[in-house]
Amino acid sequence: MEQNNVKNMIAEVFNDIADGIESGSFKKKVKIGLTILGSEHGVEEMIKAAKLAKSRYGNFEIVLIGSKVECDFEQFVVETSEEGHKKMVELLESGYIQGCVTQHFDFPIGVSTVGKVTTPGKGCEMILATTTGTTSTNRVEGMALNAISGIAAAKAIGIKNPTVGILNIEGARKVEKILKEVKEAGYELEFTESLRADGGAVMRGNDLLAGTPDVMVCDSLTGNLLVKMMSSFTTGGSYETVGAGYGPGIGENYDKLVNIVSRASGAPLICEALRFCATCAENKVLEIATCEFKKANKAGFKEIIANNTKEKAKSSNEEIKMPPKKVVTYSIAGIDILELDDACKALWKEGIYSESGMGCTGPIVLVPENEGSKAEEVLVKSGYKS
Repeated sequence: MEQNNVKNMIAEVFNDIADGIESGSFKKKVKIGLTILGSEHGVEEMIKAAKLAKSRYGNFEIVLIGSKVECDFEQFVVETSEEGHKKMVELLESGYIQGCVTQHFDFPIGVSTVGKVTTPGKGCEMILATTTGTTSTNRVEGMALNAISGIAAAKAIGIKNPTVGILNIEGARKVEKILKEVKEAGYELEFTESLRADGGAVMRGNDLLAGTPDVMVCDSLTGNLLVKMMSSFTTGGSYETVGAGYGPGIGENYDKLVNIVSRASGAPLICEALRFCATCAENKVLEIATCEFKKANKAGFKEIIANNTKEKAKSSNEEIKMPPKKVVTYSIAGIDILELDDACKALWKEGIYSESGMGCTGPIVLVPENEGSKAEEVLVKSGYKS
């Protein structure tokens, strides 16, 4: 028995040497698990994905978790998806595998997945932060935290200074304000500029299709929808083909590398998900994330979030009267839609007539032309505009 173990060890060493000569790299390959039960396309599709990844890349090992199949991959046999997840966690915690691609996993609050899509406009890769899970029960806080997770994922795939954009959805302006404040406090963060003429870090539809930022920040429900659309817009949604799936679960101090694909994901996408997971494992994405959160927190990130997400005190006895109506032609953008009415009242309190509106870039406050500068100062001072 001992002699057989020695022979197997020697054989493994020679195989590693042969692989190193062929690939030009002698570093130890990471092992990535793949749970194969639960796909809408059957176990065969999962095996096809594993074979595709092995032939296309070959710089990481794939370990199958599921029903017994005839193939050359190492296997851990289980009967159900639930047993598969238990085995996956066991293998991750023991360090036998360094990451795993699976079709579903219950992440704790504070962790959400960071996806990687191929944008249809220019065919470039873009990180979507985030796509499943719940980083925070507060939308704005969650999106701000998602930005840090997205930066970590981008750095793990080799982007040293990833550019960040915030999708133009509810809460975007408040998130922009938070990220600008933490940047001013010392956290290294590079905003991108929208392709649209008015620029800015808040991203529009054009930017989403073109992949303007390296990291697109959004909430996980929106991100989930975007992954589905970008991965399967040519198939009607039943078979996801493009991109690398919903990505690894990332959160402050989270320690298990689990990448998510959906039950509708096809072999081409799962192949790229395996590669994405392997790259994240090799470059230690979870350690990068821990480091990024520490740097952000050192710059007062948590305090900045708290200051920007707490409700402003309102005086129930104070009645703010609207000033006499005037012609309003000066528009002020950058106000979060949830604070639009309060922003107008802050101006009324200072004797400035204002109206709320919706421009092509989002919510706006309209004021008289000759009071525009003063109105902006009031809104900045009141915390409604950065």
